[in-house]
Amino acid sequence: MAFLSFLVLLAIAYMLWRIMDQLPDVVFRLSEIQRDIAELRRNQQQSQGEGGSGN
Repeated sequence: MAFLSFLVLLAIAYMLWRIMDQLPDVVFRLSEIQRDIAELRRNQQQSQGEGGSGN
């Protein structure tokens, strides 16, 4: 039973190590997505402002 617990602990440690290894890339991609969303919102607000004054 102790050996099985040790194997489970090793598997958990390996999974955590793989997640931490990929974390900088995930954070970078999230920041890129956030920047793109902010740009889309700015463009949408600008187009709504221009459309309202034309009528």
